[in-house]
Amino acid sequence: MFLDFVTIYAKSGDGGAGHVGFRREKYLPKGGPDGGDGGRGGDVYILAKKKIHSLIDYRFKHHFKAESGQEGGRKNMTGRSGRSRTLIVPVGTIIKEKETGEILADLDQDGMRFKILQGGRGGKGNTFFKNSVRQAPGFAQKGEKGEEGWYIFELKLMADIGLIGFPNAGKSTLLSVLTRARPKIGSYPFTTLTPNLGVLSLEEGRSLVLADIPGLIEGASEGKGLGHYFLKHTERTRFLLHLIDLSDPQEASERYRLINKELSNFSSLLERLSQMVLLTKSDALQDSAKQEEAENYFKKEGVECYTISSVTNSGIKELMYRIFQRYEELCHEDEEEGEEEPMPPHDKIPTLYENGENERE
Repeated sequence: MFLDFVTIYAKSGDGGAGHVGFRREKYLPKGGPDGGDGGRGGDVYILAKKKIHSLIDYRFKHHFKAESGQEGGRKNMTGRSGRSRTLIVPVGTIIKEKETGEILADLDQDGMRFKILQGGRGGKGNTFFKNSVRQAPGFAQKGEKGEEGWYIFELKLMADIGLIGFPNAGKSTLLSVLTRARPKIGSYPFTTLTPNLGVLSLEEGRSLVLADIPGLIEGASEGKGLGHYFLKHTERTRFLLHLIDLSDPQEASERYRLINKELSNFSSLLERLSQMVLLTKSDALQDSAKQEEAENYFKKEGVECYTISSVTNSGIKELMYRIFQRYEELCHEDEEEGEEEPMPPHDKIPTLYENGENERE
């Protein structure tokens, strides 16, 4: 089951209390203090792994706690530190504070680790408080409380190219033809209920990740249909393949306009993404004049357009090479302009260091 949005509660471990103890030795006041410090509480980390594809592990369990530190012991022995807790999430997960909505981290690479909560410090034992005036302190320090809070995990798939279009436009079928993905395919609307990923490869060893986004309908950005749940997964893509069913060529331009309106309403980032229009199911079209009519419309609009059939594989091979070529062109354009990869519309993402941990002040 695919799950891309969860809310969890996390708490780091409390620091252990310092110990009050005295040695029983001659010539020392009350034997001399020997209480050790308490152990440090465990931290809470979030770790991104590419082998994980959904947040389904957090569907029923929402509370996570790190271990608290143990109390210090006699003979100045420090208590054992609490074990840290690491929560595993898919690559592409964004961590937010639930109350403020502030983005804490964007784990967009395999192996990235972010410390979300720091454990409490252990309390000082009575040995720490010994001085020339107070030679036998009978008290120790309590451990520091751990941090806690509610957080949102929001997954945005890491894909190079997104497939969009109305329900039953042929997205899942095309994905199965271009890649080794095997999504469920039927001849009815809303066949695809979750995003599907596939890898498109060429002989030269190059590969791209394609994401099939469930069908959009008019009003999707306002919560209608299924597409509004998954529009966010297109924000990380380099460009979009916009599939339009040729079974009714006269509606091709209207469908194109409606889908782009939903993208624009959902995010300004989606509005700026480059698109390539694919007129699908050409094998079922008997009137070639209608096909030319649809192709001419997009040509006049200055939109790159291809007519294909995933059933007969008509135009598929040429499309594969053009997809790679277009991807490389966009990468080259960004390099010339000094722009970075498309990113989610947010800022102030903390630095994640090579060792996998983020520094805390």
